[in-house]
Amino acid sequence: MVTPLADRGTLDLAGTERLVEHILAGGVAGLFILGTTGEGPSLSYRLRQELVELVAERVASRVPLLVGITDTAFEESIALAEFAADAGAQAVVLAAPCYYPATQADLARHVEHLAAESPLPVFLYNMPSHTKLAFEPDTLRRLMEAPNVVGLKDSSADMIYFHQVRRLARARPDWTLLVGPEELLAESVLLGGDGGVCGGANLFPRLYVELYQASHRGDVERVRDLHDEVLGIAAALYTVASPGAAVTAGLKCALSCWGICGDAMAEPFQAMTDSQRELIRKRLEGLGSRWVSRRPACPLCGGALVDIRGKSQCSRCHAICETCCEGLPERADG
Repeated sequence: MVTPLADRGTLDLAGTERLVEHILAGGVAGLFILGTTGEGPSLSYRLRQELVELVAERVASRVPLLVGITDTAFEESIALAEFAADAGAQAVVLAAPCYYPATQADLARHVEHLAAESPLPVFLYNMPSHTKLAFEPDTLRRLMEAPNVVGLKDSSADMIYFHQVRRLARARPDWTLLVGPEELLAESVLLGGDGGVCGGANLFPRLYVELYQASHRGDVERVRDLHDEVLGIAAALYTVASPGAAVTAGLKCALSCWGICGDAMAEPFQAMTDSQRELIRKRLEGLGSRWVSRRPACPLCGGALVDIRGKSQCSRCHAICETCCEGLPERADG
């Protein structure tokens, strides 16, 4: 999930609540915050805690909540894991610490120490393009012996590596293997992966849910059609901003065009320019309108209605609707 910001030091509180409801309305199986798309490493510890608390309260255990705790300081990772546990999260996610050139032995010991102290199960996060340090297969084999290490999110985009890990995971029936790049969701699930963590689900959650379901049941014809739509979204929205933040900036800009949350970015990146925003708006008009979650509609603009602190609010124009939303549950669950 992206992290809605009002400015670089302030959460967009209402936008965060609208976004959580928008995503859950699409039928997702879980929510991951403070990852790469969520700009976790770029946020202050105060903002990270505020986001965990707000999202955990909003989700209210309707789906598992996973919290990214990656940090260069071991104690800060543990502190956030403890905070997440107290807030009601179900697991934490840990990438390799960056900056110092650690060896695989260093990495394995680091994870073993952290997993032993973490109050929550630990998912590993393989993101070598950002951390410059991968979880090599032999390291994963060793870490699978740690009972509190329960899975891996692989964002390497290396399918040979992914299949090596998939074979290793046979030794741990409870091990969960997820793929990061949404363009590889179909392939990974068709060949034995357990699912994906897809940035595009911030916008079109139901599309990615249906792609997973079609892949899981082996419906190749349906998979082919849905996969093409996913590729179209990536090509349209993730190619406009600077490469370092192209995905997150594209998603935030699109979400702001829909009125779900603002488009402010954490430093060192900035929101899209007016010309870039107009390009995203035009491309968004041609994408996936049928994948917007089916919810009661706002009588003013047709936007989806979500429950915000006991009131039915339009996710697009933000109007409070009193009469058209009768029957909405107190906490909208899709």
